[in-house]
This record gives sequence, structure tokens and C-alpha cells, in this order.
Amino acid sequence: TPHRFLHLNTLHQFLPFLSTMTTPIDSASTPAAEILHEPPSLPSSPLPKRTKVIDPTPLNSSSALPRGSDSGAATPTPLATTSIGTHHPTHALGSSTMAEAAPTLQVQFLSDKAKAPTKGSEFSAGHDLYASADIVVPARQRAKVATDISISVPVGTYARIAPRSGLAAKHGIDTLAGVIDADYRGPVIVLLANLSDEDFEIKAGDRIAQLIVERILMPTVVVVEKLEESVRGAGGFGSTG
Repeated sequence: TPHRFLHLNTLHQFLPFLSTMTTPIDSASTPAAEILHEPPSLPSSPLPKRTKVIDPTPLNSSSALPRGSDSGAATPTPLATTSIGTHHPTHALGSSTMAEAAPTLQVQFLSDKAKAPTKGSEFSAGHDLYASADIVVPARQRAKVATDISISVPVGTYARIAPRSGLAAKHGIDTLAGVIDADYRGPVIVLLANLSDEDFEIKAGDRIAQLIVERILMPTVVVVEKLEESVRGAGGFGSTG
């Protein structure tokens, strides 16, 4: 019948395969590796297979150094490039601010009566200046008060002599002038103005003013036919109300 003929054809196709299944295996002539069946593999990938190469070189004390097979110098770790001893609590490791030197205010004494400028607190903007001699500032007058020091401020800054709030509030003592350029090396002299109706007496060692170091720009002067336009324009005194 057709069904029986179909079964006989199917059986005939599988006879060679069945014959290999029933053939005895000669263990003496066949290696053990060939007897083992290969494990089932995953579906093949369209990408080419990559071979993993393992360096058999053992790890030892010199493994951190570059070997002859390396293509360049060994790369240090981030901590190896940072100086632990100079770490600042508010700056990140490796910060560029660590390499920058802190600005200094150089002070030279011109006599044994001179005193170095001091700060009233850690975050004071100015350094107090001290008188080097006794002097009286007459009422409604002005006077030059010596400090017997010379200073040198960092490049890109200038020193400004400003009044002390206590002297201004209690005695009406103000400062006049007071710009010290970065290239000035002469003695620092404070010009005090007494705005009160009473003479003001100063003793050597008294604090008379404060010195503030400020950053400045050093622009180049360019003469032009017309200035850049602005919203305010030429409005002067009282123009804004």
C-alpha cells in the first residue's frame, strides 16, 4: 500500500545512520578524546569569533613595570600622581591650585619702630597699619603719619590705604589718597584727615589705617573717534534720579 511504501522508504533512508550506531567501537584504536561527544553549541553568531589570549607571565614585585611586550610606559594610578602630604581639605586631589604658590605681601622695616601689618581676624580684608612715631592731627586738619615700612605687592594688584571703622566712627578720622602701586618701593605714609572739632593724638604703635590689596586690570589706552554706545549715554549728575 502507499502508506507501507512510505514507511519502507523512510526506513531505507535511516539504515546507514542506524548501521553506524550499531557498529562496535574499538577502544584500543580510538583515543578517549574522540569517544567523548561534543557539548551542544549555542546558535551561531553572524559576528566572527574572538580568541581570548591570556598572558602566562606570573605576577610578582616587578609586574608593575612595563614588559618587553608592552607598547609603551606603564600608566601610573591617580593616587600615584598626587602628593599626599600637600593635600588641602577644601581642594580635590590633583587640583591645580595645589601647585600655585600663595601670594605674599613683602614688608621691609625701615627702623626699629616699624611693625608688620596685621589682620584683626582670619577673614579680614585689610591689614592694620601702625604709626611709628607720636603725632597729633589737629581738628579739621590733616597730617602725614609715618609707618617706617616699605611694601611690595603681587603683580596685578595694588595696595589701597583705607580708614579704620573704629577711628572713623569714634573720632571722625578718615584717610586721604592711599594708592600704592606694585612698583613703588618707598616708605608707606598715611595721610589722615581729622573731621572732628578736637585734636586727635596718635602714639607710636597705634593702629591708624588698614592696607587692602586689590586686583586690578592693566588696560592699554586706545584713542578712538567715537565711544561704544550705551543705554545711559552722556547722562551725568542726577540723571538716574
